[in-house]
Amino acid sequence: MKNSLIILTVFLTSYIGFSQDYQLEFQKYCQTNDTINQLKTLKEWQSKTPKDPELFTSFFNYHFMKSRQEIVTLTTDQPDGESLVLKDSLNQNAGYIGSKIHFNQAELKKGLDKIDEGIKLYPNRLDMRFGKIFVLGQIENWSYFTSEILKTIEFSAKNNNNWTWTNNEKYNNGEKEFLSGIQSYQLQLYDTGNDDLLKNMREIANKVLEHYPNHIESLSNLSITYLLTDDYDKGIEPLLKAEKINPKDYIVLGNIALGYKLKGDKEKAVEYYEKTAEHGDDRAKEYAKQQLKELKK
Repeated sequence: MKNSLIILTVFLTSYIGFSQDYQLEFQKYCQTNDTINQLKTLKEWQSKTPKDPELFTSFFNYHFMKSRQEIVTLTTDQPDGESLVLKDSLNQNAGYIGSKIHFNQAELKKGLDKIDEGIKLYPNRLDMRFGKIFVLGQIENWSYFTSEILKTIEFSAKNNNNWTWTNNEKYNNGEKEFLSGIQSYQLQLYDTGNDDLLKNMREIANKVLEHYPNHIESLSNLSITYLLTDDYDKGIEPLLKAEKINPKDYIVLGNIALGYKLKGDKEKAVEYYEKTAEHGDDRAKEYAKQQLKELKK
């Protein structure tokens, strides 16, 4: 029995070392953009340890990087990012040369299929789930992006946030860090400026609150989706819940004040701007005082 244990230990050590060697080799070829040797390494790796979790993430990265193509564009409107201005004979702006990122859908699907295999085998690997969500955000597939976030939140309740990360290292930050990651995706949706995506934000916020009812950031997110569509009563309601959880959260208090101001309830707006001035930092206090001065005119 003792000899068997020694053999097993040696085998596991060799297996881990094997995996890391391929991983380092793949990363080396990524740094030099050598896609031929990237694929060669992945295929050798797959033949030796086909269920290695790092193999799935590496295949995913390979296909995503290969799918990403930069296309030169000539437009009359200035594109986002850096661009070259073209002038006419009168030295007036005649157009712009810029670049646009295009994704090869067939190549992208190969990567998404690989990471789905990995998630199925290793459902607690949060880096796989977050990596997939990141890519869906890059390609701006907001419906798919949202559905994967919802699945991840749902699973977090099943595994009690006992996640692992790259190389199966334990993800030590648990619930707090997990929800922080979800919050960053909410901000990504908000930063698009697309009001049609408010429903996506609302869906994610409600799913978080289903499992984490005291998550103040999600209560605030839910509120924003209503305030921006002029549904002030529904916007104020989750903020009042957040206030009960933390009566001194000056961001929540300031948002409640704003909600009442937008609604036209001057008395309540004054009440909450006074609370904001009492509990806020220097910047929040100054802003609240300015608002109070306006409202009391």
